[in-house]
Amino acid sequence: MRTLISTSDPRPAVARLRRTRNQLTLLITAITAICLIVLSVGAAVIDARSRDDALDSELDRVLTGLAPRVYLDDDDEVDTSELPGQELVGGKIAILVVTPQGTGGWTVHYGHLRSHMPAESGIAAMADAALREQGETVYRDSIDSAGRDVRLAAAAFGWEDSDREAVLITAGDPDGWDRGRALLLWALVVGGVTMAMAAGVAGHLLSGRSMRQALAMLDEQERFLGDAAHELRTPLATHRLVTAPRPRSAAETEQVVDNARALGARMERVVAGLLTRARMQSGVTRMERVQLLLDQLTESVIDEFDGANIVLHANPTVVVGDPSLLSLAIRNLVENALTHGSVNPRAPVEVYVGEGRVNVRDHGTGLAPQLSSNPFERGVTGGRGSGIGLALVAWIAELHSGTATIEPVAGGGAMATLRLPPPGSAL
Repeated sequence: MRTLISTSDPRPAVARLRRTRNQLTLLITAITAICLIVLSVGAAVIDARSRDDALDSELDRVLTGLAPRVYLDDDDEVDTSELPGQELVGGKIAILVVTPQGTGGWTVHYGHLRSHMPAESGIAAMADAALREQGETVYRDSIDSAGRDVRLAAAAFGWEDSDREAVLITAGDPDGWDRGRALLLWALVVGGVTMAMAAGVAGHLLSGRSMRQALAMLDEQERFLGDAAHELRTPLATHRLVTAPRPRSAAETEQVVDNARALGARMERVVAGLLTRARMQSGVTRMERVQLLLDQLTESVIDEFDGANIVLHANPTVVVGDPSLLSLAIRNLVENALTHGSVNPRAPVEVYVGEGRVNVRDHGTGLAPQLSSNPFERGVTGGRGSGIGLALVAWIAELHSGTATIEPVAGGGAMATLRLPPPGSAL
């Protein structure tokens, strides 16, 4: 039984299964990729907003922390002497403290990382906006003196008992945050591609695994057709032989009708047995288990071989099994013996029944070399036939918890044996 979809199998049905498997793999990969893209875009947008909010929060934290540390001295001058020692000063946040001049300009009283601030015109515009928005923090994107992107935050503040006002401006480098964002995007891209590929591989393996049952059913269907052709070939050929000559008398006509009726009954039994096997293997029906006399069953099978040189030695023996399947197995053993024992037409095929066994001996040439390793393997034949008959015997024996063997016999020929367990163990 196949466990994988072979790429070299020429059967159209297998080719369709292979195409379906590839389509399922592409579909799973595409759905996974689309979901990952949507999730990645959402994560990137959320991360961008959170990083922008985090930078604004950091700028505002410096503003609110340093504004109370700017004083007016006794001469009403701005005192920033405490700022250099503050924990908030000295990091990557640029700081500028300015106060308005009477002429409309701005005086710088303290600066940290001045090169990360915009030009004077940009500082003036930011300070003017902060004065207009009293009590609110103003945020803007700008460009510093070196042409780099910079994020600004400014807030105006004053002192009690004084009309003077000052503006504290902070600036942060958004590129520093963007580097982390770039790392996240790269992680999302690499991780997404890896997950999509993993999903594709997993989908390919799972789809192949799910199609094993379909392949098994396809194999069983082809095996059934082959077995049916094998089992029906002989009776159909015999039917043509007995019906081809034109009867010359009423007695001959009656004989032809009787022969045709017997062959029709035989084909009916064969088809019924094969259908039962196919249904059992597909799980539609279960094997029938009844107590039966194996010697009588064997005798009824041998009666079908009218005119054949068969000698039966039977002792009463009771077994449990399916009558139609056991009949098929015994019939195949006898037909195999008649076929391979035909080198000596005067030597009979001997059938022994007893103790739950059916032994069928022929006086032919013995086992062919290709049959010596496993004569019951499907498709293995000694030169005549399709090799299906013995394979059916092995399957029926296994189904009944029994065994089927074939061995050479001293003096020439071979002995085929069907062994069934005692009734107590078979139930």
